[in-house]
Amino acid sequence: MKVVLNGRGGKVGRVLAPALEAAGHELVELDGAEAMVDFTAPDVVEDNVADALQRDVPCVIGTTGFNEQRVDAMARVRKVACFYAPNFALGAVLMMRFAKEAAELMPRAEIVELHNEAKKDAPSGTANATAALLGSNPVIHSVRLPGLVAHQEVLFGGDGQLLTIRHDTFSREAFVPGVLLALERLPKLPMGLTVGLERLL
Repeated sequence: MKVVLNGRGGKVGRVLAPALEAAGHELVELDGAEAMVDFTAPDVVEDNVADALQRDVPCVIGTTGFNEQRVDAMARVRKVACFYAPNFALGAVLMMRFAKEAAELMPRAEIVELHNEAKKDAPSGTANATAALLGSNPVIHSVRLPGLVAHQEVLFGGDGQLLTIRHDTFSREAFVPGVLLALERLPKLPMGLTVGLERLL
């Protein structure tokens, strides 16, 4: 597939570009693209998506902190598919799935998410998605420090016990399989914005 990669010089993009090529994708400019992958920043991602949709190019979005409703509306108007995941690591999807199950029996929970200090949005998209799955508006604690990549734990408290469900991303290579899966499924997705890697598993 011919793919334009926005954010190619960023932390994720530097890992993703060679991985896409190794998987047989060709990196191109937007005018020649069959799909767009965006790992940029919250203040530019919507403009990037709008540019792609004007050319009827479907999008895979890994940038967090944008307005999902606006992107969904734009994609529906153009009748083009967009996919967004707050986290492309398969282990993170499992962490959220297990946390949802745990919340049914242990509803008192709080979320701690830790990311590199360069991450602009807080709480993270993964933490917000986890909170939505848990219900009951759990408190989210956001940590931004150098040396971190992406880490989250969900703590469930009960009388005399604590259950912790945690996922750690130590390297951005963890996001590659999820992005490749999203590109593979993109042509079959409905128009508008599809949210969550779990929707593809």
